[in-house]
Amino acid sequence: QVQLVESGGGLVQPGGSLRLSCAASGSIFNSNYMGWYRQAPGKQRELVATISSGGGGRSTYADSVKGRFTISRDNAKNTVYLQMNSLKSEDTAVYYCNARGVIVDSLKPFTSWGRGTQVTVSS
Repeated sequence: QVQLVESGGGLVQPGGSLRLSCAASGSIFNSNYMGWYRQAPGKQRELVATISSGGGGRSTYADSVKGRFTISRDNAKNTVYLQMNSLKSEDTAVYYCNARGVIVDSLKPFTSWGRGTQVTVSS
């Protein structure tokens, strides 16, 4: 099993910044994809950003966050980050980390989700 734990959420004022972290633990795995999703109460979960496991770490972003958010990873620490700048009230949501890959011992594919971390942007 692969466990993901998000951290770094909190309350910030509009225009502020937060840095979210997602730490992976458990089974040794090869992750082909990691991403951040978010979901506000009563709304659908949406993809925020993704980063591939390939060399160079290609990333993608939702149009709503492009230019403000940056996804990155530290493979040595099994951690992926989401730097969020110029935060807006519409960014308020629970942010979830997602990883997809293969367990090295069993060669079985997996998908794991973190429990989420709350981000609230309000004055």
